[in-house]
Amino acid sequence: MKFLNRVKSQTPESVELEFVLAGLGNRIYALSIDYLIWSSTLLILLLGWAFIISQINWLQSEPIRPWVSAIQILILFGVYIGYFIIFETLWRGQTPGKRYVKIRVIREDARNVGIQQSILRSLLRPVDDIFCLGLLLILFTAQEKRLGDWVAGTILVQEGQAITNQQITLSPAASDLAVRLIETGKIAAITPHEFATIRKYLYRYIGLDPAMRNEVSDRLAHQLLQRIELENRPLTMDSHLMLESVYLAYQQQFRE
Repeated sequence: MKFLNRVKSQTPESVELEFVLAGLGNRIYALSIDYLIWSSTLLILLLGWAFIISQINWLQSEPIRPWVSAIQILILFGVYIGYFIIFETLWRGQTPGKRYVKIRVIREDARNVGIQQSILRSLLRPVDDIFCLGLLLILFTAQEKRLGDWVAGTILVQEGQAITNQQITLSPAASDLAVRLIETGKIAAITPHEFATIRKYLYRYIGLDPAMRNEVSDRLAHQLLQRIELENRPLTMDSHLMLESVYLAYQQQFRE
């Protein structure tokens, strides 16, 4: 397996992004944290269920015991699968473990995972874990994808990785407009992957065909105006200038 393996993704806006894959070590670290939280939650639920059984006599009768056991199995499976589905869907591809390790699940087209992808990944997790199939696939495939990732069309990537060392040339007007966007828009709603899409577009802006340049900038601008809840406000800027301003606004707002 290559150290810091990289993968390229094509966004719906026809922008190519490059990500650093999470790597086996980070995945195991994140999964260990998740399993610790998961097992603690499961233990509390099973202890609570055992207490309920001990307090209700008819649940201890012989005809009812198979149903009690079935409910315990459902609790185990539901928590195991539900833990990853809920967190990855609500936290945009992250669980507590992934968030701590700073890795994230995304679709192959660089978009955030949805509930469909999370369900597919979670349902196949037992197969990956029990038969060590996931470990083998991560070790010996270029995209480091376990079975759940192959079926769901997802990859696990590191957050905050620099895509390239190229310099971005921005127009002078972008600085003032960035301040306006911070004051009037919800810049915090922009995801790291959307920011990466803007950055990649700005890197390649000069080399794009003029027709493609306008089409891509219009699509990105429309998408981001909706994200920051400014789509109904008339902003006196063209799409490219708007993207430059969002790029600066995001950097300024999240600068450490």
